[in-house]
Amino acid sequence: MGVEEEYLLVDPTSRQLSPRADKVVAEAAAALDDRVSTELTGYQVEVRTQPHTSLDDLREDLRHTRRAVAHAAERLGLRVISSGTPLMGQHTPPPLTAGKRYAQSLATFRALDHEQTVCACHIHVEIPDLATALAVSNHLRPWLPTLIALSGNSPYWDGQDTGYNSWRTLTWGRWPVAGPPPYFESVAHFEDLVGRLIASHTLLDRGGLYWDIRPSHHVPTLEVRVTDAAPTIDDTLLLAAAVKGLATTALNAVRDGQAGPRTEPEMLRAAYWRAARDGVRGQSLDLHTGKLQPAPLHIDRLWNCVLPALAPDDLVCVRAARQRLAGQGNGADRQRAAYRHRHRLDDVVDYLIRQMTHFRRVSEEPLAAATE
Repeated sequence: MGVEEEYLLVDPTSRQLSPRADKVVAEAAAALDDRVSTELTGYQVEVRTQPHTSLDDLREDLRHTRRAVAHAAERLGLRVISSGTPLMGQHTPPPLTAGKRYAQSLATFRALDHEQTVCACHIHVEIPDLATALAVSNHLRPWLPTLIALSGNSPYWDGQDTGYNSWRTLTWGRWPVAGPPPYFESVAHFEDLVGRLIASHTLLDRGGLYWDIRPSHHVPTLEVRVTDAAPTIDDTLLLAAAVKGLATTALNAVRDGQAGPRTEPEMLRAAYWRAARDGVRGQSLDLHTGKLQPAPLHIDRLWNCVLPALAPDDLVCVRAARQRLAGQGNGADRQRAAYRHRHRLDDVVDYLIRQMTHFRRVSEEPLAAATE
């Protein structure tokens, strides 16, 4: 498995976004080569880990990529945060990255590009053939709302508290091919649907499939891309562990000839909305009964499914992060805790900067100390 992380650049004095991603990428490339790149806007930087089988090895890779980007930004007088959305107000339209593809995107999607300064954590799991990848996707669909709740880290937008744990989920869902993927009957079904979307100019190409689970168009992986950018390395590892365990369980079910549950698209979208709003401390929608239940119950169900599929070393790697989630909540809960200290968004930005660049296990750092 491997991870892609997207970060935001901020000025450490004003705490506003900085549009110098190209400069930071050029600086960080000395350490990361082609594993660091720009994104849609000039405010964003993306990094990619190497593929790993061990979460402990993935941790070290994440430390390396985060350190390289943070140090590159610091040399240019900037800082890096990992948040699903910007906290302060931003210029609209934002500075878009130069290039033919981004120009085509703007021409096709127009103002939709203007509110996409959002960041996610994308987790790839190796699955060698498309048919198996699509079958695994069918099994993973019902778990997507729980992953949204687990990863919520975007409560603020344009200087305001949105009332949501993951505002990025609502913003990203505006794309014409985004959100939960369809239930795929076969490879032919997938290919026919993608072909029609491209022929109708709804997609620029296969890279524009923004479903929250998608088979990669250039490497033999299934990509789970539903989660917000994670504030800490431990948070990213927790998400990677969840996806690894869910995918392993699903792969075993596929090999046993079990079909994925046919979750109704309307109920899945409703569960998305509730998870994006309430996170891990509110209510979740039970897709079987249609009734609301405490979100921690759904988180427990996820771990009951995931933990038996993880290796012993993986379990050690995620234990501290799970304890922190239980005690302090997800990233959105912690952003709001930082805000409550003095009711200033500056404090939240500063807190996220420290979480990004603190390479000791952040799960060992009390939140109160981080916000003082």
